[in-house]
Amino acid sequence: MANLHFHYGVMSSSKSAALIINAYNMRRNGNAVEVIKPAYDERFGKQKIVSRIGLECDANALPNLQSYHPAPNTKVILVDEVQFFGEADIDTLVHIADQQNKIVMCYGLMVDSNESIFPASRRLIEVGAKLHRMDSTCQITGCMKLATHHLRFDSNGKVIRYGDQFALGDSNYKSVCRSHYNELCHGIKQKTK
Repeated sequence: MANLHFHYGVMSSSKSAALIINAYNMRRNGNAVEVIKPAYDERFGKQKIVSRIGLECDANALPNLQSYHPAPNTKVILVDEVQFFGEADIDTLVHIADQQNKIVMCYGLMVDSNESIFPASRRLIEVGAKLHRMDSTCQITGCMKLATHHLRFDSNGKVIRYGDQFALGDSNYKSVCRSHYNELCHGIKQKTK
């Protein structure tokens, strides 16, 4: 089994739910598991991960991973919202996976709402993490295409095309297919049959 994994998908693709389920199952099978997340994510409290479907688990919130050292008996490290960590933090996870022979499973977004890869996500690709895409459908009513992009909206419902991409929450985001992203963000209409 590969030691370094990146489970990625758009918002609402059940990444946190999968992490919580994996933590539960691994612990039930007698494996020592550590769950970590960036301290930046305080949506549900500093030490919690909560999925949109109501599952939750405790987590260790860290500002970065530079001084993170898993316990010697830990077999698996699960990392939520990995895109909010830095590239050097990913290198720390690589060291843990390779030098300490721990399984590291990261969960997060690949791209931001400007179609740019988050630096930590890019670093996971560069270091050869095993990639697992978590699929979800477009959140535009009636569309059943694969959601691959995020649209961010202001309080008036207008698409925000630029700005800070380190924003928490999903109330002003929609996960959409490429066609709807291009239509709503760039004004490029979908080709119809």
